[in-house]
Amino acid sequence: MKIILETQRLILREMMQEDYPALAAILQDEQTMYAYEGAFTESETQAWFDKNLARYRDDGIGLWAVILKDGGPMIGQAGLTWQEVNGRRVPEIGYLFNRVYWGKGYATEAAIACKEYGFSRLGFDEIYSIIRDTNIASMNVAIRNGMFIRERLIKHYRGIDMPHYVFAARNKLLHKLEEIISNEDNGDEPASIRTCLYTDS
Repeated sequence: MKIILETQRLILREMMQEDYPALAAILQDEQTMYAYEGAFTESETQAWFDKNLARYRDDGIGLWAVILKDGGPMIGQAGLTWQEVNGRRVPEIGYLFNRVYWGKGYATEAAIACKEYGFSRLGFDEIYSIIRDTNIASMNVAIRNGMFIRERLIKHYRGIDMPHYVFAARNKLLHKLEEIISNEDNGDEPASIRTCLYTDS
């Protein structure tokens, strides 16, 4: 079992075969999967599971299993994956939870942790969340995660054109450090590292 990160209430780790029934309970539920135009079939669920195991192996990231620290089965997925946005390859935070656990703040808690992991551990310059325009709950999670709408795109899925909003957040610390380096290269007075670390501008 490979644990990726922990929050106050959650553990995010790589999925294992024993998580498959919990994953199927999420992906094969009509209400949970409304943004995907309905529940997954068994073959679609298996393909989703296999794809994430391949992501762990090939990319070192993926949608991880979310487990309560109090114990129990997987309650959802959250993590980082590579996605295409208008011809660019970008890291995206995704999250999908069993609806029994909706409304408890778990998606926001996991998404914030994934953003911080992507910035501090993986050094991403920007991180995105790509959300269907009908998925208000997921948009609210992105907003609480400090993201703003950057652009729009259309996804073609199950024979339907689905408008999506592209939310994004910048790595403020990384950009501040780049600004300091640029100022020093230009002979300007360098900003203090303390200002860099403790301001949010």
